[in-house]
Amino acid sequence: MNKVKKFDIAQILRNNAVTITFVILCIVCLMFSGLQVSYLVFELFTRISRNAFIVLALIIPIIAGMGINFAITIGAMGAQIAILWVLEWGVPGFKGFLLAAALTIPIAGIFGWLVGLLLNKMKGQEMIGSMIMGYFANGLYQLLFLFIFGNIIPLSNPNLVIRGSTGVANTLDLSRKDGIKHALENLGQIKPDLAVYILAAIMILIAAYMYLYKKDKTKKPFALAGIAVLMVAVSFTPIFKNWFSMVKIPVATYVLIGLLCLFNYVIMKTRLGQQFRAVGQSGTVANAAGINVNRVRLIAIIISTILAGIGQLMFVQNMGSFQTYGAHEQVGLYAGAAILVGGASIAGATNGQALLGCVLFHTLFIVAPAAGKNLLGDAAIGEYFRVFISYGVIAMALVMHAWRTVKKKKSLASNLADASAKA
Repeated sequence: MNKVKKFDIAQILRNNAVTITFVILCIVCLMFSGLQVSYLVFELFTRISRNAFIVLALIIPIIAGMGINFAITIGAMGAQIAILWVLEWGVPGFKGFLLAAALTIPIAGIFGWLVGLLLNKMKGQEMIGSMIMGYFANGLYQLLFLFIFGNIIPLSNPNLVIRGSTGVANTLDLSRKDGIKHALENLGQIKPDLAVYILAAIMILIAAYMYLYKKDKTKKPFALAGIAVLMVAVSFTPIFKNWFSMVKIPVATYVLIGLLCLFNYVIMKTRLGQQFRAVGQSGTVANAAGINVNRVRLIAIIISTILAGIGQLMFVQNMGSFQTYGAHEQVGLYAGAAILVGGASIAGATNGQALLGCVLFHTLFIVAPAAGKNLLGDAAIGEYFRVFISYGVIAMALVMHAWRTVKKKKSLASNLADASAKA
């Protein structure tokens, strides 16, 4: 057998082609955009706080072998139903956000259960199945908001209905006194340097725990502590203060994002997480090992749909308003494209890939219109380009997955033929 090189440049490039392409595009567009780095960093932190939670919600179904769960769109619909009731009852601020989250969990959970049951009937076609289910559910959503709410189910708040007609208004404003705009952001914001100090302190405590209690005598605890010290040192530099001069960190939002990362990490260490991995690697082998494959897949979709609903709540409270009939439609597409940009595939994903994808995807979204305007005299070119990229990334990921699958099968067949020839 040929020995696999530890650092195979060609293999690294093939495995990370999408990510590398995006890094190059971001750099080129930034050079021609004329935007200040401080503005780019400010916009990035704002957009990541809106979208990272939803992107992270895709990880568990991917690990469970179900590909990208485009049915997170249905979870977003559940969140918007919850928001409508919170506005109708007039519960403002953080209390309203908590109430919306409490309503979203059972609504999105039921939706996820129904989606999971259907996806268990179409094994191998989960991605296209979840996408079509999103379109079907959108029709029911339109019926609910155009006819049932405000007609069969009356709404007493006049700001929620279409004037002179029936149904929910086209735009729901969350910035009114009874709204939930910035319900999380209003809990407190800190400067970037203070955020660095807090994060560095946490990293040093983790390193100390690893060294003293876990008896980890490797380089990991020292490397973690070294990175923490380096972060603090960088926070004193003029370039850091310049780049982050416009940024304020919404503590509650990023704490929730961090908790979801921790949840994804911890659940994979549990028995259920191992079942997710086993089912994702081979449903047949998992079933032979006594794992209830359908149950595990169902749990993965339910968790993902609920998390997507919470993510949509975080998104709309940050925006301060949302289009009633369209805010949910592109959630699955953009979240799927973002996680693929970070280096994930439809067969595996990590927290790091999801967060990196958010950074790269939104960087391109920020700089592409300005670059298009400066290069071609029309900002719309950049808008068209980024929409094209959204679909193109997903298409490229699917093609690469199919290519790797075929290559793996050929390699396996070749090894079997060699083994039988030697026998």
